[in-house]
Amino acid sequence: MTVSVTATLLLSCPDRPGLVATVADFVFRNGGNILHADQHIDTSEGVFFQRVEIDLDGFLPRGEIEEAFAPIAERCSMRTAVRFSDEVARIAILVSKQPHCLFDLLGRWQAGELQAEIPLVVSNHLDHADAVRLAGPVYQHLPITADTRAEQERGLLDHLRRHEIDLVVLARYMQVLGAPIIDAYRGQVINIHHSFLPAFTGGDPYRRAHERGVKLIGATAHYATEDLDEGPIIEQDVIRVTHRDTAADMARKGRDLERVVLARALRAHLEHRVLPYGNKTLVFE
Repeated sequence: MTVSVTATLLLSCPDRPGLVATVADFVFRNGGNILHADQHIDTSEGVFFQRVEIDLDGFLPRGEIEEAFAPIAERCSMRTAVRFSDEVARIAILVSKQPHCLFDLLGRWQAGELQAEIPLVVSNHLDHADAVRLAGPVYQHLPITADTRAEQERGLLDHLRRHEIDLVVLARYMQVLGAPIIDAYRGQVINIHHSFLPAFTGGDPYRRAHERGVKLIGATAHYATEDLDEGPIIEQDVIRVTHRDTAADMARKGRDLERVVLARALRAHLEHRVLPYGNKTLVFE
């Protein structure tokens, strides 16, 4: 069965009457068929958001959509983006010593769950080199110290460009990315971490959470920004723990959550369902 290619129009603008009708009329007048449409109004800010997925069969040529829609966007002060369902993002996964998210993403990729290519894995350790190379991607070892951080990041940026990377996934990469990489991949770096922040920072948060008697543990996936772990959130989840759970039990459950939450966030991004807005996101179903 042939799957039709679709165009997804993502837009935001000051709210006003008739926006839904205006967008629908544009699609109708240009021979398109709306397959999915979802919208939201932030009443506190007076901002309208919409995601519209359009069958390209019979619609405008893909290279002409943005230009044809431009007069409406200008009249309504819209911020717009057009994405296509046959776009295949090229992903680089960055990882340190904890491999659970890395191996989960590679498994999903090999199973065809992610519409993406993963040509590159970068790590500041050599621990996972053989397993990654067996899976297919290039494994680039870039060790880092306080004295070599700037040099290491220049090398990282060079590898990302050489492999034509569109999206960077921090799969438990325990280093802070500097401004040059964040600027080069603005809105295209996804990070995953436990949800104890800022209460339990550092290298052994589950032990301290266990000592504190925490009853909920969780994971957060977000876009990385200059502010450590404070970028726009894409996906979160939690699970209950009890007094019977040891610190090791909590860490294991936390790793399970991190795998699932990161995969959900990545899939939402690849399917063009995320619309960043200030320091938060709208994630359309």
